[in-house]
Parts: sequence; structure tokens; C-alpha cells
Amino acid sequence: MENQNTNPVSEQTSTQVQQQNQNRWLIVLLLCFFLGGLGIHRFYVGKTGTAIAQLLTCGGCGIWTLIDFIMILLGNFTDAEGNVIKSQN
Repeated sequence: MENQNTNPVSEQTSTQVQQQNQNRWLIVLLLCFFLGGLGIHRFYVGKTGTAIAQLLTCGGCGIWTLIDFIMILLGNFTDAEGNVIKSQN
């Protein structure tokens, strides 16, 4: 007999993980749209250094924020650990 050590608390179904990723993508997208000039979306994903730079330059006079917004929409934006933040659709 095999001893199966399963922990139901640590196991997540793929639909739960997809839902969490979708929620994270949506949060980052909305933060960028409404507060992108302040770099809040970059603080949220852990990119503190560039977030401070965006805060001090008002989002690179809006250009940096626009580029980030497009990258988030296209699914090319990453967090501080290099994980891609994209919609699951």
C-alpha cells in the first residue's frame, strides 16, 4: 500500500489558480489605468525601484504609463519575480 500524503489546504485546482491569475491581471490593469502616473501598479507587482521612478516623473509624463498599459493588455508585463501577468482568456 502506498502512503499518500495529500494536504487539501495546499492543493488548488487549476480553475482556482486561473481565477487568481485573472483577478491579479485585472487589478494590475485597473491600477495602471487609474493610478498609472503614480506607478501604483508597479508597487503592486513588487517593482519598487521603477515604481518610485514613475512616481517622481508622473509616469514618464504619461508615456511610460501608456507603454505599461499596452504591455499589460498584451500579456507581456511581468512582476518582480519575472512571472508574466496576463489574462487567462
